[in-house]
Amino acid sequence: MVSPYGSDSDSGSVDLQLSNLEGIKKDPNNFDLIDSDVSDTPGTSLKVVTENIIQSELEGPPGVIIIERLMNSIQNYLNGDRKGDLEKLTFLRSLSTLSRTLSYDETTESFIHEHISQILDAITMLIQQEPLHSLFSPVRQEVFIAITDLSYQDVNLLHGSEDRSDLFNVLIKSIITLPSIKTLNILQTVMPSGQYNTESLYRQTFQAFCEMLQCMVMQDPHLENLGRILEHMEPWLQSAKDHERERATVSMSQMLGCLSRHLNLQPPLQFQKLGNLVALMALLCGDPVEEVAQEAAEGTHYLLHITLRLKCITNDKRNRQSLKEAMKKCKEFLEICSIKQFYSNPFKIAQVFEVFLSPNELGQFIVTTLDGLKNLKHPCTQQSAGELLVTLVKSAETRFEKVSDIIGAICVRLPVISQPNARQQALSVVSLFISRPKYTDVVLNHLLFHPIPFDRHLSELWRTLDVDLPSTTWILWRLLRKLQKCHIVHQEKMDYVAVAATDALYEVFVGNKLQAATYRLFPQLLMALLIQVHHSIGLTMSDITIPNGVYTKQEVTSTSTPLSFAIQATKTLLLRTACWYEFDAMEKKKGWNLLEGENFHLEGVSLLAHALLEKHDILAHKVLYLLIPLLNRGNEKHRLTSAAFFVELFQSPLAKRLPSRYTITRLEEWLHHENQQFRVLSLKGIDNLLCHHQEKARPNIHLLAVNLFGDSIKKVKCKDKKDIEGQILESLIPLLLHLQDEDDAVAEESCRVLTICCQFLKWKLPREVYNKDPWHSNPSGIGVVCKFFEQKCRGKYNIMMQTMKYTQNHQVHLRRAAVLFTGLLAKYMDHSELRMKGTEWIEDVLRPLLHDSEPSVRIITSQALCRVQNAGVESEPRPVMCRLRNLFNYIHN
Repeated sequence: MVSPYGSDSDSGSVDLQLSNLEGIKKDPNNFDLIDSDVSDTPGTSLKVVTENIIQSELEGPPGVIIIERLMNSIQNYLNGDRKGDLEKLTFLRSLSTLSRTLSYDETTESFIHEHISQILDAITMLIQQEPLHSLFSPVRQEVFIAITDLSYQDVNLLHGSEDRSDLFNVLIKSIITLPSIKTLNILQTVMPSGQYNTESLYRQTFQAFCEMLQCMVMQDPHLENLGRILEHMEPWLQSAKDHERERATVSMSQMLGCLSRHLNLQPPLQFQKLGNLVALMALLCGDPVEEVAQEAAEGTHYLLHITLRLKCITNDKRNRQSLKEAMKKCKEFLEICSIKQFYSNPFKIAQVFEVFLSPNELGQFIVTTLDGLKNLKHPCTQQSAGELLVTLVKSAETRFEKVSDIIGAICVRLPVISQPNARQQALSVVSLFISRPKYTDVVLNHLLFHPIPFDRHLSELWRTLDVDLPSTTWILWRLLRKLQKCHIVHQEKMDYVAVAATDALYEVFVGNKLQAATYRLFPQLLMALLIQVHHSIGLTMSDITIPNGVYTKQEVTSTSTPLSFAIQATKTLLLRTACWYEFDAMEKKKGWNLLEGENFHLEGVSLLAHALLEKHDILAHKVLYLLIPLLNRGNEKHRLTSAAFFVELFQSPLAKRLPSRYTITRLEEWLHHENQQFRVLSLKGIDNLLCHHQEKARPNIHLLAVNLFGDSIKKVKCKDKKDIEGQILESLIPLLLHLQDEDDAVAEESCRVLTICCQFLKWKLPREVYNKDPWHSNPSGIGVVCKFFEQKCRGKYNIMMQTMKYTQNHQVHLRRAAVLFTGLLAKYMDHSELRMKGTEWIEDVLRPLLHDSEPSVRIITSQALCRVQNAGVESEPRPVMCRLRNLFNYIHN
């Protein structure tokens, strides 16, 4: 019969058993692991040997003596000092032999369990003493055999505690990290040991290691050990060194093959890393080393059979039909795909396994595959990983659960994914997830946990978002809502989400992938960013509330502030929506500086609103309707910014359609607001109403606006007078012209309020103002009034421009008064200034009125044109020259 060490044994002779042991001590090279006649089933050689040992030889008094001697040998090693290779081998072989008596000898069982801690420490120290750069003794081999033999007797040294887990790590490292066989052979040539053939010893040692792993999984029907082995082997399966990766792959493939042939599963199954293992094997199938790819393909083939059995046991009866369909799909694939096709097309593995993987396992697959994208040495591995990612996500896009973990894994790994194609594929996974409404908020929340100011790698992600058109608006809307929610209540510190969302919007605008959605949501985006600008004034990055878990590893430049992010996002929004005129207007008139100033922010908002109304009235009208509900929402800064934009849009003809509760009533509320800025905005809004609300259908609007304006001036406090002087100057011409209004009530109220305004400005009105006769019947009197206002307003406000707006009014009375006043202004204003600006623009406005339906308007227009043309060619008369001319005429006559 065959002994455990490959020596012949004479049955019934205890002395011969002992002599065999002594012979092994003298000649360690006589210790063969695998007999040529033994099958390749792991542990078979050991089992055969064990079964062929005549138990009668170890039972009874002679057997007891052998067992005692084995125990003494082990005890001597544990307590001894001199521990050379011979002592180590004797200890390990004694331990291995003794382990085979555990099943029937209580003394052995008691001894092993009593000394298990010492044995564990001894093996750990023993393996740590083995050099990692060479292989000159069979100590490693004997360690693997001893652990295997103990495992067969349910004594496991490799799990159950941290120390045992550490030992497992050391064992794996001791074999995987050995130099390649070629290097080992060179070392033997350089440093010949004379005792062993290095290549043969390596192969036997490695096979012993593989059998140890196989024994661990065969003895575990719950697959708990498979998970432990994978946890320890994963780093080596992803090693950058080819020979290390090959050893890990071969050992895993053999283990899976053994498990596939001897599968005896029993619930509850503890293997929780199927997705992880599938991804690792799939990546290895695309390995650039052909031997690795072939071994991985074979292992993956075995893994598929294991998975089928696994799912049959764990599958819920309610999902039996889906399992049948998955089985059918898998069977069809296996019939048409050979092992070679497996490793040549790794993405097919994703297609086959996807139907069997649970949502949690799908997440494992993605995260593990992402690690393949970090493989800097092998671009083809990165390529395979990218294909696997995209294939799996597309195939199982609705079955993922822990999407946040997947997005987090991508964010963490982006800095180390170097290959452009692989990097783009990782980014495309984010696009696939975010485009599904089911995952949009989950993805956005996790991306915002990596704010771009602290993680610049994410700027590329936002810029390259590539989603289907129907999804673009939804994604941008959800991102916008996260910013808007930050403006609802006042906070001492700014929420990090506000800064993160603002910078994300900026990157989206720069990438311009969501262009259609940007146009569609322009009003909401513009107002949200302007409000964010208001909230950001005066803040630094230290004023942001950053909760635990938010990525803040990268330093932010000193020039980066919440305000700078909001301003750049607003600018980019205008540029991406072709609002060139508005952008230039803000540049030329220092509008951006106004927006950034705490005391001038509302002026900047008004400037932008005015420019938008001038060039893109359709967009302005959309903003107008959006603002109606916004005026009562959010905190005070939110409402102030909205109000500033709102009152500026009163200049739009569309504003006349708004119900009075949105205009007059709202302005009256602001007039009594405790915040001075609201009171100033109220006056400005009333002024705009006076200028732009003269439709016939609703004359009461104008009357109410005039009345409210007069009352508001009376209530202005002394400290606020300087702030509203501009609004009062703007209102003078509308009030003056409405003295000629066809509605007597409006004319009378305009006269009253005009008097209040001039008293506020400390002006004494000419008595001609109060003359109720039509202006065209008293041109000299209105000339006095015109001269008065031209002199008072010169250099303060352009009353010519404002007067000319009324020449297009639907009321004949106002249109006629405006034309008359325009001609008189041309007569009395500074002619040099008029010549410098030119009169063509005035003439262009007046000429169409030569064909007005009202004859009196045509006549007065003709006179006004003559005055304008004369003023454009004549210099302003000087008083001294006039007197000289009169004196000359007197002498001449």
